[in-house]
This record gives sequence, C-alpha cells and structure tokens, in this order.
Amino acid sequence: MRKFFTVLAALATLSLTNCGYNAIQSQDEQIKSSWSEVVNQYQRRADLVPNLVNSVKGFAQQEKDVLLGVTNARAKVGSVQATPEVLNDPAAFQKFQAAQGELSSALSRLLVVTENYPQLKSDALFRDLMTQLEGTENRIAVARNRYIKAVQEYNVTIRSFPSNVTAMMFGYKAKPNFTVDNEKEISTAPKVDFNPAPAAPPAPTK
Repeated sequence: MRKFFTVLAALATLSLTNCGYNAIQSQDEQIKSSWSEVVNQYQRRADLVPNLVNSVKGFAQQEKDVLLGVTNARAKVGSVQATPEVLNDPAAFQKFQAAQGELSSALSRLLVVTENYPQLKSDALFRDLMTQLEGTENRIAVARNRYIKAVQEYNVTIRSFPSNVTAMMFGYKAKPNFTVDNEKEISTAPKVDFNPAPAAPPAPTK
C-alpha cells in the first residue's frame, strides 16, 4: 500500500511538472521579485525630490509653478499603493504607472528650468543630487526592463497549452505590464550640462 501511494505521489509530481504548474509558480515569484526592485528604485527617486526641490528653490524661487508641479507629482506617487496585489489589478497598475509618469514629466520640466540658472548648476549640493538622480533613473530603467521580461515570459506560459489549462484551474491570470509608449524616454536618464554655455562672439565692429 505504501508503495502504491509513493508511485501515486510521483505521478502527481510528474503531472504538475508537465502541465506547467511549477513553471507558473517560478515565474510568478520572479515577477514579484522584479516588481519589488521596481518599487524600490522608484522610491529612491521619490526620496530625492524634497532635497532637489529645496536646492532649486534656493536659486530659483520664482519658478514656483514648476516646483509645485514636482511636489504635487511626488505626493501623488506616495498616495498610490505599490503592493504586490497591484500586479493582479490592471486598473491599479495603470494608476501607479500614470503617477510615476507624471513625476517623470515634472522632473523633466524642472531640469529644463535649471538650465537658466548657472549658479544653481555650479552648486555642489545640486550637482550631487543630479548625479544621484541620474544613477537612480538608470536603475529604474534596468528594473523595469527585468520586470517587463518576467511578465512577458509568465504571460506566454499561462496562454500556452497545456499550461493554460493549469492556469485556468488555479486561477492564474495575465499580469499587467508597462506600456511601451514611454519606454524610450524612461531608458534615457535625465542629464544636466554643468558646463557653462560658451560666450557669444563679440559683434563685429564697423
């Protein structure tokens, strides 16, 4: 009898492997891990915003609208839940992505404004913050890319036979992914030219 149950357990294990159950489990865990890294890097960027805003404010207080836009965008990011449950809710995922995109746009506008303030660009604190921001944006791009690939692999698995039958039985559904409309922008870290603009040539004398 014991031998019978041993054989039955072995057959059950083999069945789960062949039907894609183990692959689904592994890929689902990879998605969660990749998502955690995405959230960590986005949080790192959000943590830089207050100091960056204060640094710019010290040299460009008149840019209130731009500074307020960055502050509000960061607040919106903080109000969006980024728990793993988001991965099973396309609407919540879209809300997260939209909030992060709004902060990206606000930061881009802020960096454009800083070009008009040579003293700000030469400030040591501002330069350090920009270096950190550039590095963080690079890490965001890498984390997003890993997440995108993990989701693509998982979604293909649960749509392919026979693993699609297993996914249906256990309630596994396709995960939402980042849209590609802004992937080119995301993959390019913001840069600030710290070199002063060359002086205009003197007007020709008559």
